[in-house]
Amino acid sequence: MNSASSRSRTLKAVGALSLAAATALLMTGCGQNSDSATGAATSEAAKVVPQKQTTTPSATAKLTEDQQERKKVLDATKVTFDDAATTATGEVAGGKLVDLDLEGVDDEDNQSPSPTATGSPTGSPSPSGSGSPSPSGSASPSASPGADGPVWAAGVAEKDGTIHTVRINAVDGKVIEARVDADQDADDKKQTADQLAQATQTPQQAAKVATDKKKGTVTSVSLEDNDGNGVIWQVDVVGSDWKKTTFDVDAKNDTIVREETDKD
Repeated sequence: MNSASSRSRTLKAVGALSLAAATALLMTGCGQNSDSATGAATSEAAKVVPQKQTTTPSATAKLTEDQQERKKVLDATKVTFDDAATTATGEVAGGKLVDLDLEGVDDEDNQSPSPTATGSPTGSPSPSGSGSPSPSGSASPSASPGADGPVWAAGVAEKDGTIHTVRINAVDGKVIEARVDADQDADDKKQTADQLAQATQTPQQAAKVATDKKKGTVTSVSLEDNDGNGVIWQVDVVGSDWKKTTFDVDAKNDTIVREETDKD
């Protein structure tokens, strides 16, 4: 009886040990499978998720000095070409626009502005130099926008060709200055009157032709001689890329005779 009981206890102990060993083995196997699955998932995720890279701005995204200047002036300009043209011609009885330019945008002359004109409502400098906007192709020197903001400079001619300079604040539309240009002789006036007589299309019409061809902002319009072949309206348009395109528009039939984009 004691011997049988002893054997029974032994068998139970062996069974318990075997069960414990099997359980431990099973748990070890599960842990290995879990670790393996986790490692595989991590490896697959590494393949899917791209490595973080540091990028640098493209050189093509940088603006040239001219483009930066155009952007600076146009961002500050609130008065459109059309509104400035209407204001300018309203300052001269029976006057016709021969030139309108947004100062500071692609100015041909970089002379320093002359001292502030006496009695100027805003204290803005008057156009530097003795030149004035004229249809003969000689653009007036103009300064970059000052503390009062950008300025539209217009040349408005009377019927006899006498040109008046009208300067307009391009932010609030107020007239800064309106005066007769002193530096005009009889030949200058006759040339202006003759060119206006040939121009059957208005500068506003020419500006529309140009902007229909290239979307953008008109920054300059001037009446010019077309190398003896009649007259043209020369229109500058600045696009959303801040590049300037110049259009020569026939002043009789509104056709574009030349188009050139400034790469600067």
